Amino acid sequence: MSQTTDNNMHEPSQNRMGTQPEGRLLFSMALPMTVSMLFQALYNVVDSYFVAQLSQDAMNAVSLAFPMQSLLIAFSVGTGVGMSALISRALGEKHEDRAREIAGTGMFLFLLTAAVFCLIGLSFGRRFFAVQTENAVIVRYGGDYLHVVMGISIFLYAQVAMERLLQSVGRTDKSMIIQLTGAAVNIVLDPLFIFGYAGFPRLEVMGAAIATVIGQGIAAAVGVFLNLKYNPVLRDSFRMVGFRGRIAADIYRIAYPSILMQSIGSLTTFCMNQILLGFTEAATAVYGVYFKLQSFIFMPVFGLNNAMVPIISYNYGAGRMDRVRRTYRTAIAAAVSFMALGTVVFMAIPALLIGIFNPSDEMLSIGIRAMRIIAIHFPFAGFSIIAGSVCQSIGNPFHSLLISVCRQVLVLLPVAFLFSLTGVLDNVWLAFPAAELVSFTLSFFFLRKTIRGALAKFHAE
Repeated sequence: MSQTTDNNMHEPSQNRMGTQPEGRLLFSMALPMTVSMLFQALYNVVDSYFVAQLSQDAMNAVSLAFPMQSLLIAFSVGTGVGMSALISRALGEKHEDRAREIAGTGMFLFLLTAAVFCLIGLSFGRRFFAVQTENAVIVRYGGDYLHVVMGISIFLYAQVAMERLLQSVGRTDKSMIIQLTGAAVNIVLDPLFIFGYAGFPRLEVMGAAIATVIGQGIAAAVGVFLNLKYNPVLRDSFRMVGFRGRIAADIYRIAYPSILMQSIGSLTTFCMNQILLGFTEAATAVYGVYFKLQSFIFMPVFGLNNAMVPIISYNYGAGRMDRVRRTYRTAIAAAVSFMALGTVVFMAIPALLIGIFNPSDEMLSIGIRAMRIIAIHFPFAGFSIIAGSVCQSIGNPFHSLLISVCRQVLVLLPVAFLFSLTGVLDNVWLAFPAAELVSFTLSFFFLRKTIRGALAKFHAE
């Protein structure tokens, strides 16, 4: 296909990010991401539902594995954020050759990082659980789970790379297909591998991990096909995979706040698990269930957020601060409204939500109170998520990092630990709304400072 034809195919997608009304553009791009993320959230719940049918030890193993799995995801998503933002900015500046170089460098970084995590998972997966608990069943289940999920992480990284390449040029409808494919395969394979239905071997918790990586592998293959067919401007990037030091530095300059924020989140989850284990193992199971359930609330906001980033990056690169401002204001209003609805749901029917996971009486009693307390912070979190990504998209990534450090390291963990000394488990959950109030305050301040700085820059030019 000729270059002229390729450019013509690409132009409508790029022009609409610079010309279409911001609200309509944002929601049209966010809808497929939101649908795919809700489907992914459904997969997370279904996955845990099947595991919970084995035993509470199995549920605890998956919950205690979350910090390492979160670290794995942190590097994939963070690198994707950096790559996607740079590609969108380059396209906004009409530098298509540079966009292809960025994509090729980003894919190389994905492959390299996957290899590192493969070594970590195979070498230290079981030891990670041995330092947390003496329960041999949890150690065995958890070690099996991490060996597979991290040892074959190449599929996750390939899937995320393909999604981000499509998102960076506004083809969120195609990236949705990738996520839906992976989640659907997971859901179908979970009961087959976990319980050994239809002639498959009964692999229990390891079966959940195998279903996950197979789903990721198929999704990655679909992603390659969709990029080759529907992403003509970046199609040649597959021939340009390689390391370019300056571009890699630029990617990680944007990516490192996301990576560090989620890495800090991984550490926070690990420490919170240790605090909760001081009360009862049922509390860590509740904490794990909370993360599965809250994904239904947070993932749509992340879908909105992911749609917003390329729009802001494109228009910032094109010097259209008026469109930047209208876009993020619309995103904030939508995110806060959706999170407020989530608070109402968690307050109203916590027993019904927790009941999905075959809870013990102790786990149900703890979980009802925990959900109602933690859900207070949802609307504040919606604002902070959008504000942090606005700062990253237009060149102030340090702000997001500072907010995350203050929220989790300086507030959440110390407050949770201090409240645990009261001997009352319910007090520990209060650390979540306390930390989010601090995050909200800092996010408001830094968003205002970042926008003022960007406006001053364009006025000076």
